[in-house]
Formats: sequence, structure tokens, C-alpha cells
Amino acid sequence: MFGVQITDGPQDWQIFQQENGFGQIRAAGRYFLREEVPMKSPQVFARVVREEDGRPLQYWQKAHMDETRAGWEISLKVPAGGLYRLETCLAEENEQVLEWAMRGDMRFHLGVGDLYVIAGQSNSAGYGKDPAYDPPEPGVHLFRNCGRWDMAAHPMNESTGTIHPVNQEGGNPGHCPYLAFGKMLRREIGYPIGLLQTSLGGSPLRDWNPKEDGRLYRSMMEVIRSQGGKIKGVLWYQGCSDTNREDSSTYLKRFGEMVSSMRQELQQDVPFLTVQINRQTGVLEEDRGYWGMIREVQRQAAHEIPGVFVIPTLDYTLMSDGIHNSAVSNVAMGERLAAAALREIYGKPGFPAAPELETARFTDEKTVELTFRNVRGRLFCYDGVRPDISIWDEEGEIPMESWALCGDKIRLILSRRAKGACTAGGGWKREPQNPMPVDFETHIPALAFYQFPVEQARRPGGQFDAGF
Repeated sequence: MFGVQITDGPQDWQIFQQENGFGQIRAAGRYFLREEVPMKSPQVFARVVREEDGRPLQYWQKAHMDETRAGWEISLKVPAGGLYRLETCLAEENEQVLEWAMRGDMRFHLGVGDLYVIAGQSNSAGYGKDPAYDPPEPGVHLFRNCGRWDMAAHPMNESTGTIHPVNQEGGNPGHCPYLAFGKMLRREIGYPIGLLQTSLGGSPLRDWNPKEDGRLYRSMMEVIRSQGGKIKGVLWYQGCSDTNREDSSTYLKRFGEMVSSMRQELQQDVPFLTVQINRQTGVLEEDRGYWGMIREVQRQAAHEIPGVFVIPTLDYTLMSDGIHNSAVSNVAMGERLAAAALREIYGKPGFPAAPELETARFTDEKTVELTFRNVRGRLFCYDGVRPDISIWDEEGEIPMESWALCGDKIRLILSRRAKGACTAGGGWKREPQNPMPVDFETHIPALAFYQFPVEQARRPGGQFDAGF
């Protein structure tokens, strides 16, 4: 062995988090001389070049040599982009011509871009087992469970050589949404995306909340710290394991605790891109509304916790079994998440949000009007089928006589007068039979909602205000 050796530095395929358009690539190591090539004052040099054409980003930079001049280290400021190659060489300290200096180690396929953490349970880990065209792409890289960087490819949460047994899957996972997410994001923002995998199938929120069990939270933070402690955001798909009375009623509070803890520990207002949980068809049981409660608090979290954003999923198919999204749906979901990131994190126009219930009110004694925000065209229901929307009063669910769509509104004619306070729900069932309405221009479905208060709009004197 002779020349420059990198003993501490980047791995091939590594992505570094950029800040203000630049990232720091640090390397350190040793050097070894050849007897037949003596040097009076050996000096290590390093540079970063573009892999696509070999053009250097800067001329050779001198590394800092330690007191014995046996070791060296350097930190290079590199603009967002890539893929790059890190090169080192060894020459006399004042050498100006370095084209044929003594050899040094290199690192390949490096990028400076944005890092996203993959967290949550099985639909985040990726359990899609059907085929879907979603090939690897240079510039979208994955920090695998074995502690090595690689070009991202499915399955992402596989456990070959894992150094994180806490999130080791019991079987081989499949296709997840986040390769498609990374590819679309890279295409739109123009620099690489790195993915840090930390999810685990079946994990409840308590495993992610440091104020409860927190074992997966601690593992996630260990992964983030190993990559410099700065990330661009978190990709969060979780909640199915909390669809019970106790956990669903406290989910919003506990999710907020996790977000707050992570932000405090990283000293960074990390954005969370979250997903309303999809349907579940595999268990025949009484639907007690717990799935609707989780979807509702996921919707509420995007309003109550700054920097939390949510997308719908009820239009996506299940293929592997009764609870896991198909691979084809995962591709679409990843792109919908990327659109949310481009809109909310990067501030790019042209990526619309999902329709969302804004107000629910009585316009006469038997008519409820639901008004939705984020409707660019008009609300539309496929084949004219009424979506799974319910109105409840103190006596239970009120049957519908008829319904109608009008622009950004849905009007529901009830079969009887309501008694007492009323609430509305849409897409709230564990397995909704009919799809949610979509925005006809964007074809994005409305977010599910549950136990949404219905306003009693009255004029002075106690009469209902016939508002249409």
C-alpha cells in the first residue's frame, strides 16, 4: 500500500445534506511513501470533480497535516448537485503540477442534496408484493440498515447485515412509496435525494414517542446523527396499529410529543410529510370508528402542528393482503408525497393540495351543506355514487334522502330533523365502500374527516337560515 488512504470519510453513494446550497464533505486518513520516490515534505491534496465529465469543482486543496505529518484531514465546501467523485493524491508540499502526483483513494457517486427519514410502520417499510415499474436511478440513494450507502432500490427495509436489529422485519418486505418520491423530487429540484430507512412493520406510535417506549425513536435519532444530524424532512406513514379506543383517543397528543422531541433534539424545525391511513379489509369486525378517528387526528395534526402536512390515500388499492398498499399504488403515493413536499417545503407552484372539508352547516332543518377548500375545478364522484358521508345526532346516524354536488360543496338532504348537536364524517369507515369525492381538475380525492361539528346556522328569532 502506498499513497493516500482514506480511513474516515464518505462512503460511495453517500448523500450530504445541503444548507443554503452547499454541503461539507469531510475526509481524513493516512499516507504511505514508496521507497523509490522519496519526498522531503509530503503533502496530501484533495478535490471533488463532476462524475459526468470529470470537471473539477475547485483546484486541488491542501489537506491539514497533523504534527507528525503521518495523518491528514480536509473539509471541502461543495455546491448542491452531483454525482461527484472525491479524489486524493500525494505530492511535495509546494508542487504545482499534480496531474501525475502519487495515487490516492477515491470515493464515487457522492451527492449534495436533501436527506429524508423514512419512519412509521409496514406501509412505510413497504409491503407491496405485486410488480410495478419503479427502477433505481442515480441521484436517489439509500442508507441501508447495514450502515452502508447504496443506490436506492426495493426493498428498502431489508435486513441483510443489519446493524439496527430493533427495526428488523420478520420477513422480506417489498415495494414502498419512497423511491418514486425521491425520483420526482430530484427531477423537480435538480439535486440528489438521500433516504434514511428507519421504519418497522406493525410498530405502534408508542415505539416512536420518546415519552413512552421510544425504542424506534432512539434508533431513528442514531441514524440521523450518523449522517451529520441535519435532515430536510420526515416521511411518516403510521397509525394502523393505534386503531383502538385508548390509542386513537390520545394519538394527536402523542404524535405531537414525538415531533416536538425530534425538533428539540435536532435543533431544527423538521417538516413532517404524513399520510392518512388507507383502508383495512382483512378482519371482519364491527366498525367502531377507530380508523376514522386516526384519519381525523392525522388531518387535524396538519393544522395544529406547524410544519406537518398530510395527503389522502383512500383512492389507492390494496394488493398484497387486506391492509398493505399495492406496489402500483405506492408509486402514485410517492409522487403525491413529492408534490406535497414541492408545494409546502420548496414553495414551488403547480402542485395542488387535496380538497378538505372547511365548514359543515345546516341551511334548513333537513339540509346540511359541506364546503371544501382546495377545490380548483369542481367536486366529482365517479359514476355518480354518493361517497361514504354520514351525519350523526344524539340519536345516531341520520339516513339520507338525497344528495347533490355543487362546485366546492356537497348538499345532503336528511330523512328527518336532527336532534341536538350534529357531526359529520366522510371516508371514516375501516373499509369505506364508496370513494371520496375528487377535485375534477386535479383528480386528488378529499381528505377523510370524522366527528366534524355541523353548525346550526340560524337567524335571530330561532328560524333556520335557508342559505341557498
